[in-house]
Amino acid sequence: MRNPFPPLFALVLALTLGYGTVLHAQQRPVLEITLPEAAQVANTGPVVQARNMLSLSKVRELLAASFPLRLHFRVELWSEGSLLNQIERTAEYDVVVRYTAMDKQYEVVQIVNDRPLPLGKYARIEDAEAAVARRTRVAITALPVGRRQYYLATLETTMLSLTDLDEVERWLRGDLQPGLTGKANPGTIITRGLRTVAAKLLGSESREYEASTPMFRVP
Repeated sequence: MRNPFPPLFALVLALTLGYGTVLHAQQRPVLEITLPEAAQVANTGPVVQARNMLSLSKVRELLAASFPLRLHFRVELWSEGSLLNQIERTAEYDVVVRYTAMDKQYEVVQIVNDRPLPLGKYARIEDAEAAVARRTRVAITALPVGRRQYYLATLETTMLSLTDLDEVERWLRGDLQPGLTGKANPGTIITRGLRTVAAKLLGSESREYEASTPMFRVP
């Protein structure tokens, strides 16, 4: 029997009703940043680790529905000022997680300076989560100055944008031609409305985390 609902409508309905609720013990996502040994702070950067980032049920449901998760990391070196602290150096990188239904695998890729570094493909989401939690040494070092310094790490996790949903909708209905020609059907008012609802649902899964190191001085 033919499905009476458009694919995107079915997806929105599924998300709204809690489609495919994953029964697992949710653990709180944690972002951590750790200083190197005191003798190494002048030539070695800090280590960043993001644990339990795939633990939330809604994130797992969206991943299972083939919506990718993007984790954007930003690490800043700050120095203490007489009136205001000031930012000295920054570094950014991304980790992307996506589930491919055809292969039934979770793919994890780290992107640094626009260069992808595959972290593996996994049948179990727990293994993909362990790959995301891989400890990453960030390539920014402290300054040889007398002022006290510290590192600040921020992480933004995002499921999908409204623009991405256009591509996903075409993919769901097997319409690849608009993506090749750039002449996509603008869709009906109902379709556009569903896209907006879906974007709000997905946008609600955008989260931010922050962590910092203690103040330190370069020996």
